Amino acid sequence: MMMNITENLKELVHLAANEKDLDEVFNSGLSWLDKLAPYDLTTIFILQDARLVVRATRGPLASKQIYGHTLSLNEFPSLREILDTRRARAFTENDHTHGDGDPFDGILDLPPGHSCMVVPLCAGNQCLGLLTLDRTHCETYPQRIVDLVEIYGHILALAIQNAEKTSHLKYLYQQGNEQIKLLEAETRGETDDILNTTQSPIMKELANRTRLVSQTETPILILGESGTGKERLANAIHRWSARIHRPFIKINCSAIPHELLESELFGYVKGAFTGAEKNRLGRFQIADGGTLFLDEIGDMPMSLQPKLLRVLQEGTLEPLGSDQTIKVDVRIIASTNVSLDKAVNKNKFREDLYYRLNVFPLQLPPLRDRLEDLPELCRILLSEQALRTRKKDHRVTPDGMSRLASYHWPGNIRELANILERATILSKSKVLGEDVFELPSTGPGEKKEASLFDESRDSGFDEIVPIDEMQRRYIRFVLTRTKGRIYGNDGAARLLAMKPTTLQSRIKKLGIQV
Repeated sequence: MMMNITENLKELVHLAANEKDLDEVFNSGLSWLDKLAPYDLTTIFILQDARLVVRATRGPLASKQIYGHTLSLNEFPSLREILDTRRARAFTENDHTHGDGDPFDGILDLPPGHSCMVVPLCAGNQCLGLLTLDRTHCETYPQRIVDLVEIYGHILALAIQNAEKTSHLKYLYQQGNEQIKLLEAETRGETDDILNTTQSPIMKELANRTRLVSQTETPILILGESGTGKERLANAIHRWSARIHRPFIKINCSAIPHELLESELFGYVKGAFTGAEKNRLGRFQIADGGTLFLDEIGDMPMSLQPKLLRVLQEGTLEPLGSDQTIKVDVRIIASTNVSLDKAVNKNKFREDLYYRLNVFPLQLPPLRDRLEDLPELCRILLSEQALRTRKKDHRVTPDGMSRLASYHWPGNIRELANILERATILSKSKVLGEDVFELPSTGPGEKKEASLFDESRDSGFDEIVPIDEMQRRYIRFVLTRTKGRIYGNDGAARLLAMKPTTLQSRIKKLGIQV
């Protein structure tokens, strides 16, 4: 008997010294316990705040109902005393009758005076929880058995502590590894440059609002047309926040199939579904302590919106296939190019989630309304592209800039980046003039007739007007773009390929107010 006990203790010491999964430690620890003391039920309670939560159980009386059992230390002073003194104790009939009562009251129908032992699981300065042994037999555990199981409990606690540290290190490694993979596709360069150097009044106001909200934990909803730079703005918010040294993780809700989006966001555990061969962290866990950017939030399926709302309200989630609640500390930034309030009215988006996200909206203007930033945007984009294309030190000439400024940019900054990259590939020179920019005559989704003549950009040629009226509209449009400038490389005369004096005469003739 003593030889078997010694061998079991040696195996447990070996388990404590090696990297093992926490569940494996629980199972092995309880499997060997029956060699030391008889029981009908043995349970490991893990301490969480001021509550004891069942994490493992074994024996003829073990059931699924026990797994959901929790105890409050405030209601069981005797259990708190065992943790404080770090000494195991055998309970007597008097303890159950006149003391705190039975920890399994309402769960098991154990007779008064049944065998019961409670063992502290403490390692170093940390108390991890309790180990309990119960029998239906009415007899107090002998003190020598209590002392032996107490030693066993100390070694088991060391094994649990080591497994928890190993699990945490694996979590950090996986978090870092997943973050590196996700960041490989991130836009490079100083994404907040344009906000610091913008010449556009609209963007200056936006930059001021962004700096203010960045210092808070308030959820942010970024609105704007496709390609306006919503991800860049989200990145700038993260860089200006207190979370700058923590992860910035993004996910496009419209780019991932709905059936896979839940596992991408919340992760899953091994065996959650066919093919889930190991645990995988979701984007929320990878972003823990940092910022999560939910791009195209309007395309999130209704079935996932309650889980997202729970994270926003409580900061908790449950991975697929797991009943364990995980706490996360994540700052949410969402974006959309659709009208969420209309989606709410059509029952395609939850109203409570909309109000949770829309605490502080930021509206990004389209590129056509901030052409003052075109030169700086070209500089930034060309610099970023050089890291990938190896086309360095390219610059746009004044006439090239005028040509870019004359375009409507339905695809906004994304389209500008494509045009610039194409130009650097085609150009034999590092100087990009107007001849290397291949601008489409119409943008996707635009009518062939829809031109820049009409100031509203909606009517196009839907009405027939005299040629003088058409000229008046077009010149007025160009003057609006140049802020009334007629002379110079960025002036209206250059854009219209006219002499400034000729343009001034035409303006006067047509009665255009400058």
